[in-house]
Amino acid sequence: MSYIPCVIALTVSSLVAAFILRSKLSKAIQDIPNERSMHSKAVPRTGGVALLLGVFAGWSMVISSLVWWLVLPVLGLFALSMLDDIYNLPVKQRLLGHLAAAGLMVFGAGVAPQHGFIVAIILFFFTVWMTNLYNFMDGSDGLAGGMALFGFASYGLAAYWAHDEVLATLSFTVAAAALGFLFFNFNPAKIFMGDAGSIPLGFMAAAMGVWGWQQNAWAVWFPVLVFSPFIVDASVTLLKRTLRGAKITEAHREHYYQRAVQLGAGHRKVALFEYVLMGLVGATAVCLREQAFPWAVLLVWGALYVVLMRAVDKRWQQRAA
Repeated sequence: MSYIPCVIALTVSSLVAAFILRSKLSKAIQDIPNERSMHSKAVPRTGGVALLLGVFAGWSMVISSLVWWLVLPVLGLFALSMLDDIYNLPVKQRLLGHLAAAGLMVFGAGVAPQHGFIVAIILFFFTVWMTNLYNFMDGSDGLAGGMALFGFASYGLAAYWAHDEVLATLSFTVAAAALGFLFFNFNPAKIFMGDAGSIPLGFMAAAMGVWGWQQNAWAVWFPVLVFSPFIVDASVTLLKRTLRGAKITEAHREHYYQRAVQLGAGHRKVALFEYVLMGLVGATAVCLREQAFPWAVLLVWGALYVVLMRAVDKRWQQRAA
């Protein structure tokens, strides 16, 4: 496996981020604090440009190995999300783009002919949800970039040990680009990735997870466990808000990572705790990647998530009281 794409991705991502911060682009698109924000001053949200340029610079070294149903939707989502970062597009327009990207991926990967229509539908909605939940979880310094680093590094390790050098290289390249971005995004963050970074990353997490499953690099549960720190938080929070009758599209600060920050842990401690969690989850998934369905281990992780969420809920209730 060649490490050149990873080095290029890391270099381009970090250099472009540094350039943006030193240019007028840093003032062009900013995240202005409001009552829903987790930060107190305006921060450029163009880091997704640096991250995606790093990814594609690295991928260009193995361009013959790329598949259109991964690259084309990522480019489309990046363009759509850049427009959203600039003009704040309506939810319906964004969702149509996300649905189109997921449809292209499921169709292009040939999921229905290989695994049946029902599986294709499930993976379609899984991809749409991953695309959006990654954006929901991009609300604290270093969090989304860290999940990309640990998540795609886990993909890379699993693919490498499964002797799939193409998928390993592509995955490690995304992780390297995320690391370059993290140099400027870890607390105190100098730049945010914005929708232009988080939306394509969520899509890639789902699409490359499906690709690895189809290539027999890992079992079907593997991507879910790898990205479970984001999936569990976003899904449980959405469920709680839905049961309460709150608007799904309304901005809020109810995610568990957000409440942990508000309870006094701060961005840095929350990010470091999440990194440990991401590392342990990734290591567990990589070690068990060939097992059909390790029920016992998955139940243990599920129980641990319940304990962590209950602890945050209890502290939050005490604060409210």
